[in-house]
Amino acid sequence: MARHVVAATHEIPPGGRKLVTLRGRSIGIFNLDGSYYALLNRCPHQGGELCRGTVTGLATSTEPGRVEYSRHGEMLKCPWHGWEYDIRTGQSWCDPNDTRVRAYEVTVEPGATLARGPFVAETFPVSVEQDYVVVEL
Repeated sequence: MARHVVAATHEIPPGGRKLVTLRGRSIGIFNLDGSYYALLNRCPHQGGELCRGTVTGLATSTEPGRVEYSRHGEMLKCPWHGWEYDIRTGQSWCDPNDTRVRAYEVTVEPGATLARGPFVAETFPVSVEQDYVVVEL
């Protein structure tokens, strides 16, 4: 698999997100308290731009009139029809057994490990012929 540098960590603050395009795919990168997750920006339900949706938590109820709110900032709600997905796994909350959004592996690495030298700039032969500079590729 190809690796792609998509952002410096300071570009995606905790609770933030960044949309990137990699090999023609729109992908949302999310920072949940210093851990980073990546999801395909396409809702499996009907194809909406999922990663532009609302980041929310999980509301559950054990009985009428009693609602508990948990997992603040870990759920992503599709802007088209409100289907919710776990940002950490891509699993659908509406249809957990059969539906999930594609999740991608994310790592955080020091810049020094991504680009190791020595680096050599590509050079091209240059000559002067009469009064013209000519570059050979």
